[in-house]
Amino acid sequence: MTIQRMDHVGIVVDDLAAAVAFFVGLGLEVQREGSVEGGWVDRVVGLEGVRADFAVVQTPDGHGRLELTKYHAPTGSGGNLNPSANTLGMRHVAFAVEDIDAVVAGLRGRGGELVGELESYKDNYRLCYVRGPEGLIVELSERIG
Repeated sequence: MTIQRMDHVGIVVDDLAAAVAFFVGLGLEVQREGSVEGGWVDRVVGLEGVRADFAVVQTPDGHGRLELTKYHAPTGSGGNLNPSANTLGMRHVAFAVEDIDAVVAGLRGRGGELVGELESYKDNYRLCYVRGPEGLIVELSERIG
């Protein structure tokens, strides 16, 4: 038995439109949107009475996908909307970008904020973490040199 590929990363959000807009603003493209409910999804996710909307966004090369999901029912527990980078669990999604300064400026214009600072790693990369809607952390890297 072998894994064929990584299909997507799922992120549960409260404001689906804001999350989609954030990732589209970063350059991802909406692949599909929809709603799910019924016994089959209840059994898959181990909850009862699921009603959810979702959007799948993908990188321009078509290889990286995020599934953004808004659960209408059942309601989930809150959570730390601004976890630090060292909080246990999945903390960020990373993207390689061109012109990191322009990408950061564009995200700041739409409410994104740097978690720390934009830094260089040796002479290879410029890197930063940006916090988007609902505390989502995105790592951006630009190859240099």
